[in-house]
Amino acid sequence: MRTIFLALYNETSRRLILTWSYRFNLIVEVLEVLLLYVGISLFVGNGKLSSGQLAGTLIGYIIWFYARVMIMSTGSELIGEAHAGTLEQMYMSPLPPVVLLLGRMIAILVTTTILLIPPFLILVAVFHIQYTFHWESIPVLLLTLGGLLGFSLAISGAALVFKQIDSLADLTQNLMLFLTGALLPVTLFPGWLANFAKTLPITQGIIVLRALILDDKSLGNVWADGSLFWLLVNAVAYTCVGAFIFVLCERSARNSGSLGHY
Repeated sequence: MRTIFLALYNETSRRLILTWSYRFNLIVEVLEVLLLYVGISLFVGNGKLSSGQLAGTLIGYIIWFYARVMIMSTGSELIGEAHAGTLEQMYMSPLPPVVLLLGRMIAILVTTTILLIPPFLILVAVFHIQYTFHWESIPVLLLTLGGLLGFSLAISGAALVFKQIDSLADLTQNLMLFLTGALLPVTLFPGWLANFAKTLPITQGIIVLRALILDDKSLGNVWADGSLFWLLVNAVAYTCVGAFIFVLCERSARNSGSLGHY
């Protein structure tokens, strides 16, 4: 267990050092978060920006941005290591590769959180967005990100087998922007589309977070209406299935001798 925590700490430290080393890129990313959100909000609001509308879309946008970074980063980093010839080093560690990969993903989540804090505070201050924060939103956010980790494991497994998955990652993160309720509540979707949307990794998390933060509900309320229960089921399912797909793809790449190839 100590070895696992040490690996997680090392991966997080390494990524934070790299992020700070390229501060100019960090500043540009912060501007990207701001401008992309404002542009999307103008589109959704028919050219108008109202604090009431922004309060709901900002929650969905932040969760989607976590998904975007995770999906676009994890698989591409593995392929980058394969291209550089360093991927095999992961398999020389005493820890299972899936544990090391989870450590990298957690490090990505930490650095993404740091990246999102400044633009979030700026948007809240500039547009006078009113939020009521409760401690209950923290475990819900962690549960949502847990399901996202599982989904990212599946994408990483596909990268080991198919190598070029940029189009898949781009398609997936775009679908999540439009189909998870990040911009519009899924209650406005047609019935069949709403049911499909709720099977995606972050949809149920966005629904529960909006209920807690915007509607001032408690964990007991969202458990009673079933939304928290389905979030739990969704997160556990994606974590288990994602880990299974990664291990399966890893075994396939090993058996074919293409694990470290690009």
